[in-house]
Amino acid sequence: MRIDLHTHSTASDGTDTPAELVANAAAAGLDVVALTDHDTVGGHQQAIDALPEGLTLVTGAELSCRVDGVGMHLLAYLFDPADAELERARELVRDDRVPRAREMVRKLRALDVPITWEQVARIAGDGSVGRPHVAAALVELGVVPTVSDAFTPDWLGNGGRAYAEKHEFDPFEAVRLVKAAGGVAVFAHPGAVKRGAVVPESTIAALAETGLDGIEVDHMDHDEPTRARLRGLARELGLLTTGSSDYHGSRKTVELGAFTTDPEIYGEITRRATGAFPVPGAGGAVRR
Repeated sequence: MRIDLHTHSTASDGTDTPAELVANAAAAGLDVVALTDHDTVGGHQQAIDALPEGLTLVTGAELSCRVDGVGMHLLAYLFDPADAELERARELVRDDRVPRAREMVRKLRALDVPITWEQVARIAGDGSVGRPHVAAALVELGVVPTVSDAFTPDWLGNGGRAYAEKHEFDPFEAVRLVKAAGGVAVFAHPGAVKRGAVVPESTIAALAETGLDGIEVDHMDHDEPTRARLRGLARELGLLTTGSSDYHGSRKTVELGAFTTDPEIYGEITRRATGAFPVPGAGGAVRR
C-alpha cells in the first residue's frame, strides 16, 4: 500500500480542488490519501463525492499552533468534524487569517515590495488565506524564485521581517481537543529548521505525555540525520512515525506520494480513531 497522510487543496492553500486532489492521488498510484487543509474541513465533502474506486480518503486537518513563541503544526486525523468544541477553536484561528495576511502585506509594502491585498486575495480564491498565498504573490512579483524561498527570516519565516502573528492553538489544548473528538494527533514536520525555530524535544516529550500519538518523520523538510534523530525520539517516547508529501499542488515542487507512511502505522492510526472512518471507494459518510 502507498499511503500519503498530509496534503492540501484549494480549501486552504493548495492549488488542486479537493476533487482534483483525489483524482491526482489515484493517478499517482496512492492507495490512501489524507486531506489535511489548514484549520478547516471545508474540502472533505467534495473530495468524498469525487473519490475514485481504489482510493481511500482519510479526513483530517492541519492545526496551527504556537508554544513558547514557536509555531508548530498538528495533523489531526479522523476526528468528528461536528465536534462543537474543536470547531469553535478552529473558527477562532480561521477568523484571524485575513487580518494576519493584511498585516503581512502592509509589512512587505513597507519593505518596498509592490504587493497588494487584491493580489493575495486573488491567489487565495475561495481558500482559507495564509502565508503560502502571500508567498505565491512574492513569486509572481519575482521577489523570490519559489514559495519555499519566501519562508525565511528575510521575508515570511517565523520572526521574519514581514512575519505577522495570528491566533493559534496551544498545542497541548489542541491535542486534548483532537483526542476528545475521537481523532489522532501527529506533530507535523517537527524538525523543519529551515522554516524557522522548532520546538525542543522536551516539548515533544511533554506533548506525548498529554496524548500526542505520533510525529511526522519522512518529510521533504527533514534531511537524513534529522529523520534518524526523530525516529530515535519516537522510539523513546512510544510515538508513531508517519511519512507524507505535504503536497500543495503546483505551489510546491513535491509530488504526491513523495514520502509515505508504513501500512502498519496507518492501521494503528485507524484503530485509535473513534471520531470518523476512512472513506473507501466512490464516496460515503465520514462520521461514525
